Amino acid sequence: MSTHYPFTAIVGMDDLRLALLLNAVSPAVGGVLVRGEKGTAKSTAVRALSALMPTVEVVPGCRFSCDPQAPDPACPDGPHDPADGGAHRPARMVELPVGASEDRLVGALDIERALAEGEKAFEPGLLAAAHRGVLYVDEVNLLHDHLVDLLLDAAAMGASHVEREGVSVRHAARFLLVGTMNPEEGELRPQLLDRFGLTVEVSASREPDQRVEVVRRRLAYDEDPAAFAARWAAEEDELRQRIAAARGLLPSVRLGDAALRQIAAVCAAFEVDGMRADIVTARTATALAAWAGRTEVLDEDVRQAALLALPHRRRRNPFDAPGLDEQKLDETLEESRGEDDDPDPDGPGGPDGGGQPPQDGPAGDPAVPDQRSGERPDERQPDPSGDAAGPAPGGAEQAAVAATEPFRTKTLTVSGLGDGVAGRRSRARTEHGRTTGARRPRGALTKLHLAATVTAAAPHQRARGRSGPGLVLRKDDLRQAVREGREGNLVLFVVDASGSMAARQRMAAVKGAVLSLLLDAYQRRDKVGLVTFRGTGAELALPPTSSVEAGATRLEKLPTGGRTPLAAGLLRAREVLRVERLRDASRRPLLVVVTDGRATGGPEPVALAARAARLLAAEGVASVVVDCESGPVRLGLAGALARELSGTAVTLDELRADAVSALVRDVRRAA
Repeated sequence: MSTHYPFTAIVGMDDLRLALLLNAVSPAVGGVLVRGEKGTAKSTAVRALSALMPTVEVVPGCRFSCDPQAPDPACPDGPHDPADGGAHRPARMVELPVGASEDRLVGALDIERALAEGEKAFEPGLLAAAHRGVLYVDEVNLLHDHLVDLLLDAAAMGASHVEREGVSVRHAARFLLVGTMNPEEGELRPQLLDRFGLTVEVSASREPDQRVEVVRRRLAYDEDPAAFAARWAAEEDELRQRIAAARGLLPSVRLGDAALRQIAAVCAAFEVDGMRADIVTARTATALAAWAGRTEVLDEDVRQAALLALPHRRRRNPFDAPGLDEQKLDETLEESRGEDDDPDPDGPGGPDGGGQPPQDGPAGDPAVPDQRSGERPDERQPDPSGDAAGPAPGGAEQAAVAATEPFRTKTLTVSGLGDGVAGRRSRARTEHGRTTGARRPRGALTKLHLAATVTAAAPHQRARGRSGPGLVLRKDDLRQAVREGREGNLVLFVVDASGSMAARQRMAAVKGAVLSLLLDAYQRRDKVGLVTFRGTGAELALPPTSSVEAGATRLEKLPTGGRTPLAAGLLRAREVLRVERLRDASRRPLLVVVTDGRATGGPEPVALAARAARLLAAEGVASVVVDCESGPVRLGLAGALARELSGTAVTLDELRADAVSALVRDVRRAA
């Protein structure tokens, strides 16, 4: 068994360590989501937690970790007699791989034995193994949608249900959900995000001394893990004892009405959805008090709990900045405290009262990362009335223009039937969706097509000696259901940033349209990329990624001006798609060209652009051209480009989902 890196040897990361320890003290807090850049010890800290968790008492031989004091009456291995006693074992930390199958997560029924022998044989999955322990998902934002749905169901009901052709198994599945993610690779679905009790933003230290200590300890651990762990054994034991003491104190902690009013005021002030935020904040504040050895929740506990429980619940879309406005938090706490102390609203503690709220929290609080970036995205955008973004002489570069508000776009899809990863855009053969046919199994049978199985077996019943009612089945008769669902695509944006597009009002509308398409791509689980062209060439502003937030950031800073090298932009897009096809041949691309169709610069720019478009069409790339031409006289150049691409042209107005004009929804592909 490998030796985990000791929890107490982790340098810095105060918020991360505190959030994990609070969940060890009170599993009812609901887990923690750790967000941060790569290489910041996220996974190391989570794995180190497992060694600190108290042991659990289980029924001997039960594969579902039943508590002998209160066994699950529906346990598949039951019934259990409480008089049989129990055995203690360490709490498990079960890792869910991103590429796991549904059967690996929830367990599998042996369909062949069930049909042929009438025996219900169930092999438990990871949810059963994680019951009364920790379920850890590294890169949780990359988890497939159907696995996310199963996790949501289990987290909501505390149980897992497995259904296969009328055979049903249910077992308890209550676990602490811990996930780590790199925001650059995409955001989580809001439903799963809300299931994490706490969230922590981590980043590598910028202090040279601290970085030196991190490297020194890591090198010592890699050289001799056992010896390194032995050096920290005393600190680990001390921390383990403190967790046990806090757990014992937790039932005695008092959460007074004043603290509850503060929690309610803070959750209302930050406009979080639902009541889960209030409940999690209350549980976290109680755990903080127990961790500090107190039996009463104080103001500092409520403040710290809000900083851990609310940041991920106040986000409305992936472009919102994470974190809380701490000044607003302090003001809200001060106002709610004043209302409790003095019922007079005009008193010194009321809304009109004086006094500067504390900025850094009470003394002795764990270090809190600077999260004062909770303003709305539009509050960070440059002033549209400033001179810096005004027109530059002679087609020179202009400063970035702020995008207009995003809107709901029409659905753009790739025609045909794909085999890509599960998503929400184009039709594809998937493991989930409506049944469209049947085939012989390729490997393990997962979705039985009962009618096709019976049809395959029926002609052979006499030869198999059937003498009564029923059906004699053999393995060769089994048929796998073929299902059709939706896949995610690679949406590659090719954005014209030249002088012909740089009229201030027009470029703001173009950016707003691209931002809307980025938001649509996020909701449909696509990868996105961004190619821009202006001046003398084109550049890959954003390599294909699952993070639409990164795309929005690059778009916000996009400068404009210069000539229009349309051919260079199309050829650069073709090269990007060629490389991505080698990396993932099953993910089909959708090319979205945002331009007015003009091509200038160099010899024969229009002919070169048409030739580049025909190359993309010949390779079967699905494409749509967003026509940004404006004014009373229109040349129709974007429409001509769409025809060369064998794609579809749509105006900015037609792109809106509520537009009166009809939009051709399916993008034609070259034969």
